[in-house]
Amino acid sequence: MRTEPFDFDCADGRRVRAVLDRPDGQARAFALFAHCFTCGKDNLAATRISRALAAEGVGTLRLDFAGIGELGMAAMPAGFTVDVEDLVAAGAHMVAHGCAPGLLIGHSLGGAAAIAAAGRMETIKAVATIGAPFDVAHVLKLLGPEAEGLRHGETHCVTLAGKAITVGPGFAESLKTQDQAARLKALKRALLILHSPVDQIVGIDESTGLYLAAKHPKSFVSLDTADHLLSKPKDAAYAASVIAAWASRYIDGMTTPLPVPAADGVVRVSETGAGKFQARVEAGGAMLMADEPVSVGGLASGSMPYELVAAGLGACTVMTLRLYADLKGIPLERGSVEVRHEKRSGETPPDVFERTLILDGALSEAQRGRLFAIADKCPVHRTLEAGARVITRATPAMAAPEEEEHFAELQAVCETEAPS
Repeated sequence: MRTEPFDFDCADGRRVRAVLDRPDGQARAFALFAHCFTCGKDNLAATRISRALAAEGVGTLRLDFAGIGELGMAAMPAGFTVDVEDLVAAGAHMVAHGCAPGLLIGHSLGGAAAIAAAGRMETIKAVATIGAPFDVAHVLKLLGPEAEGLRHGETHCVTLAGKAITVGPGFAESLKTQDQAARLKALKRALLILHSPVDQIVGIDESTGLYLAAKHPKSFVSLDTADHLLSKPKDAAYAASVIAAWASRYIDGMTTPLPVPAADGVVRVSETGAGKFQARVEAGGAMLMADEPVSVGGLASGSMPYELVAAGLGACTVMTLRLYADLKGIPLERGSVEVRHEKRSGETPPDVFERTLILDGALSEAQRGRLFAIADKCPVHRTLEAGARVITRATPAMAAPEEEEHFAELQAVCETEAPS
């Protein structure tokens, strides 16, 4: 498993801090995790469940809701409706980066926010809640009567689950106007409710309200002796394993075994299902995205195919320069290459890769000339100029003979409509 920053901007201009826990190899699916009221993305429950899901092959994004996570500041949640907007924005950011979430998970008040956000997120197929309230305003009972009677400009401070929380009047108002029963009735997603019968923060009766209001498919799993924050690692691991197994019934691809990593020397390119052209490229143990600009129907979330070819030329060039400079004792401190591809009508061949070398170091003109000359000897340069054969194989079997008559028509379509 690997964790990577995944920050994004909201419509109101805020920068939301988020991290994505990715599984080793290709992810079976992606999930979005909404933390509890007093927590943040780095809370033990959020971290443990997210990483446990990654171990199950489910890449999981966790984020800090507005007002939570700022270093050196008391937590001051912005409000339930803002949390919902953050989830919707996070889902859109995941879609744009090739990891569209199919599963939405919410812990405590985050579970209520997940139910509210799911209906606005097309890629979500299943929702799981952990210790979530049915009555969103339930949290006001935990904050005390002062929180309900706040007037403009007032704030209320309280310690909840060992953490200092400050709330303003907007927070209370945002909770009082939520109709979760109507949302559950119109959810149209599979729902899994996990709750502990000994939860001292959000009572087990709240799960009954969720279950009765929701339509099938819906499921309930008891977390037995777990506390509200899932402070025991085994409870978080159990919740994650149950969620992953349950979600595999509703999310395409989760029942498919994890693919074997591409063999050494093999570049694997696969459609992600996001956008029209987006593809995942696996090469040399690394992963990157390929895509097309928005102007031709893509998401602009990765390099265009010819840019990847240009990257190969540039990479081979700097490697060749380094090898030659070290071999000949040329004081090249750093070599860089800028490559641009364009099609020039009337020229043969029409495809031109224009390469600019940037050579840093105390180099004489003679040394620069030698480096420029050796750049033309790099293997990829020579392959591009000489041309190469492309042999196409199909697996597990080639197309049937009767299908061959359609190939010429398909080729003509591709030549006129294919992206750059």
